Amino acid sequence: MLLCIDIGNTNIKYGVYKGKELIVSFRVSSRLSRTADEYGSVLVNLLQDKGVKKTDIEGVIISSVIPSLNYTICHMCEYFFNITPLMVGPGVKTGLNIKADNPKEVGADIIVNSVSAFTKYGGPLVVIDFGTATTFDVISANGELLGVVIAPGIKTSLEGLVSNTAQLPMIELDVPKTVIGKNTKSCMQAGIFFGFAGLVNNIVENIKKELNTEEIKVIATGGLGAIIAKGVKSINKVDRTLTLDGLRMIYELNR
Repeated sequence: MLLCIDIGNTNIKYGVYKGKELIVSFRVSSRLSRTADEYGSVLVNLLQDKGVKKTDIEGVIISSVIPSLNYTICHMCEYFFNITPLMVGPGVKTGLNIKADNPKEVGADIIVNSVSAFTKYGGPLVVIDFGTATTFDVISANGELLGVVIAPGIKTSLEGLVSNTAQLPMIELDVPKTVIGKNTKSCMQAGIFFGFAGLVNNIVENIKKELNTEEIKVIATGGLGAIIAKGVKSINKVDRTLTLDGLRMIYELNR
């Protein structure tokens, strides 16, 4: 079995594949203060709860946007699974032609999502990842990563709004019934939901104009992608396992 680990700014996502089938997935919070032993103990217990033994894991691949956690997670894999993981980065085969000014600056999460989306859906396409940041990865019909748009994340914006105001509470994001709110909660939900829906629609439309094409697929992923997609007509599909699938693909390409 293959263990895929996606280290994000807010959460670490784990997925276990048996061949091409994702049989287990879960997430834990990304905490710099945790030790390799703590991460390992939590992971092993979660795996056991799902019926997966340590000895079932034959390979590990990691993508990360938190460099300071890389050593901790790699050490955890070596100690608990006796496996040196494959880390997505320079020197790893991806099959992706990156057109950035400095390809080494492109985040591992963007590379993994782009590989996964192009393999599964073909191009041209835009991959929108609703994570701590909202990223738009633009991939050509030939599988080239043409560039990226980075906007604030939904939770990041909400937390900034709450922490910088005296009377606005933290709320759970949901699809509001109307754009005009009648109470504090519905007012905030409308602002976040319709605001980000408008942001996505506008950016996608401008990408289409810049590429001079209307024939472009838009794939959403990330924790809140399914909610925002309800207000965005341009999103063709929500794929919650896009990143984990991409890690599996890259591992197979490098095996």
